[in-house]
Amino acid sequence: MDSDRNLVGTLPGATEVTGVTPEGAAWLASAGAYPRSTRVLWEDRPTAPVVLACGAAFDVVSTPAVFGRHMLDRLWDEGPGSGPVAAHRGRILLFAAPGTAQRLPSLLEWEGWGSGGASDRGRAVPPLLCHGTGDAVTVPAPAPVVAVAPAATHRLDSRWLVAPDTREPWLPGPEVMLWASVRAARSAARRRLSEPCPAAPISIFPPADQDAKVYDVSKRR
Repeated sequence: MDSDRNLVGTLPGATEVTGVTPEGAAWLASAGAYPRSTRVLWEDRPTAPVVLACGAAFDVVSTPAVFGRHMLDRLWDEGPGSGPVAAHRGRILLFAAPGTAQRLPSLLEWEGWGSGGASDRGRAVPPLLCHGTGDAVTVPAPAPVVAVAPAATHRLDSRWLVAPDTREPWLPGPEVMLWASVRAARSAARRRLSEPCPAAPISIFPPADQDAKVYDVSKRR
């Protein structure tokens, strides 16, 4: 993506990563009662996380980080792709079509995958926080995610994994989110069955960064 389409440019001494486009920022701002004021705020503070209302432009399904990663992989590897997706403070925020927050929990219960249930299926899907009408969520700044060199080597806890890039991004509905949740749970179960007994010593070094995977938004259906 051309640099002139980024909401902000590269910060001094930083590594540039593509962030939200102006079109995507306009879509995010449309969630609020005063879109113009929101965009002016971002011009003044482009690296600050923002609070957005759910229920009109989008709903948000918030998942634990690992399970959300599995859902995202299933959506892109086997499904129709995803809408915008963010990581924020240890959770994955999957943007979904309005109405998803109300329907998804019912669909999970109906199919026997209710989060936190007494059955094996219910325990396979961790608690999903569904944010819809009347709720608000904190999302990463619309600016590109950057890591200041050379000191900042820590993982950023607020960043876009799939940044919004159009004024009307495609958003998955409750049926797609149900499908991704079930596929992620089944995939995790297969991995647990195939893992060897934990006999190896625990490493003191952190695991390789799993945030490097890039999702090709041109494949979104």
